[in-house]
Amino acid sequence: MRPIITFIILFIAVGNSFSQGNKHFNIKKGVAIEGYDPVSYFDHNPEKGKESISYSYKDVTYLFTSDANRLKFIDSPDYYIPQYGGWCAYAIGENGKKVKIDPETYKIKDGRLYLFYNFSGYNTLEDWNKNEEPLLKSADANWKKITQ
Repeated sequence: MRPIITFIILFIAVGNSFSQGNKHFNIKKGVAIEGYDPVSYFDHNPEKGKESISYSYKDVTYLFTSDANRLKFIDSPDYYIPQYGGWCAYAIGENGKKVKIDPETYKIKDGRLYLFYNFSGYNTLEDWNKNEEPLLKSADANWKKITQ
């Protein structure tokens, strides 16, 4: 009886680890970056992707404006994925909180995509730029704690 119980517990634990692959990602209406094409940011022209052109990576669905962008993403997904699960980089750095983003408020630094909150007259990208290096270190440390 004991081996069966152990097997059941192990089966449930393994199943949960696969189903929670996206638990730290900012997903709205089933897609990342509020449907924006992650590759388009690197062309400095963020655009909403099309539902008909999608790709799921690590249980997160991304939309793309073209098949060419989808193929670029498939070739190097970790390059295009936004930092900190697509949450506001400033908030992750400031206090480790997952805060929504304006998908058109972003920064690319050292080949990494960072997204920011920009609503009601408050643009966190401006604060990020004033204190970027300490916030970046803090955000990396906070994100590591969040995802452990």
